[in-house]
Amino acid sequence: MNTMSSKAAERAAAYEAAAADPARRPRPSHGPLTGIRVADFCWMGVGACATRILADLGAEVIRIEDRNRLDMPRRLPINKTAGARAYGDEDPDPDPNAGGLFNNYNRNKLGITINMRDPRGQELCRRLISVSSVVTENFAPGVMERWNLTYDRVRELTPEPIMARMSGYGHSGPHADFKSYGPVVQAVSGLSYISGLPGREPSGWGLSYMDNMAAFYNGAALLMAIYHRNNTGKGTEIDVSAVEAGIGLLGPIMLDVTANGRKTRGTAYPLGNRIEHPHAAPHGVYPARGEDRWVAIAVFDDAQWQGLVAELGHLDWAADPRFAAQDARHANQDALDALVGAATAQRDRHDLMHRLQARGVPASAVQTSEDVVDHDPQIAQAGLFVELDHPVIGPAKFEGMPMQFSRTKVDYWRSAPLLGEDNRYVMTEVLGLSDDEYEHYVAEGVL
Repeated sequence: MNTMSSKAAERAAAYEAAAADPARRPRPSHGPLTGIRVADFCWMGVGACATRILADLGAEVIRIEDRNRLDMPRRLPINKTAGARAYGDEDPDPDPNAGGLFNNYNRNKLGITINMRDPRGQELCRRLISVSSVVTENFAPGVMERWNLTYDRVRELTPEPIMARMSGYGHSGPHADFKSYGPVVQAVSGLSYISGLPGREPSGWGLSYMDNMAAFYNGAALLMAIYHRNNTGKGTEIDVSAVEAGIGLLGPIMLDVTANGRKTRGTAYPLGNRIEHPHAAPHGVYPARGEDRWVAIAVFDDAQWQGLVAELGHLDWAADPRFAAQDARHANQDALDALVGAATAQRDRHDLMHRLQARGVPASAVQTSEDVVDHDPQIAQAGLFVELDHPVIGPAKFEGMPMQFSRTKVDYWRSAPLLGEDNRYVMTEVLGLSDDEYEHYVAEGVL
């Protein structure tokens, strides 16, 4: 009981500190999407990353949550103070404001809580939609329909809205009701089958890669719909399927199968780190000095081969007829990879990267997350990582927008909202409730 009281007190203190901090109070945003308000039902990564793009570019994104069904990223205590923990290891008693993953997905957004099981909550939600021009959601198909928030209904609430619907399989077809997460989408779309090493089972990725990739497609669709409405005055409904987005990433492999009749699995496929067209060899990841340290090298022609040989200094095997020409090197990759790997094993990965690049050889150290965040001078020069303070987690770095504009500055104004942090602002200043009405809704559990 004392532990629970202590946690509750800490969380209450965080709320009070956030409310007292003028830097966290909603303010007019800056950017090309200034003036666009988004009623955002998105959760997890595939939706939250998409609307984060809009928030970064100046839209007022109002994140709608449920106190009784916390977003998974809120339940994963991944942050700099949590200690080592498996990615999917949920906290049985999570502080909903300590989720570092949620903090990353939802920066620059406002956050409110609405009880959609209460008719009064649904009415408040309709009022919010009526003063918004974009609605986003990535629930399983059927959820918005149960709330009677179809596109036709949204069009009755606000003129020419954009409604973006994001799901694993899309909102029509025989699999529309199937449940999905990133690894499931990767498997269904065909990406897992073509990934891994030859002669081994499909590996896929440990990361929910398609959550992020589908989010970028979702973001692009939203931006295009906004552009279209600016030009024509017409809104639209968007239905993005993560499975279909994954199929778009198969690229030339699908062409190879359909045009050449070649299978994507066998004794020589998938290719792993190798490449077939053009004939590049060596082309892979090779050991470097230290534990679990690696360097990537790609050689596409004789000039690059000579640069590699000169740096590695192994002229005895370099003169082997098996490696005399690019096609021959490609045909003898097993032997070549073993020799290159033995030559790089005692070299520092970053030093070798610089030396090979100086000789015109495409090469790079295989970097860890720590390398990327704390040590890479190119990333530091670009200013990719930005630091935002958070009332619970404290200062934390975020990967910012990976592009720079000559006339537009991305407005990183606030870390993710605490659970219900902006309830009073949105309900009173955006929707026009009186303070008494607001307090009544809070007391009744509507907010």
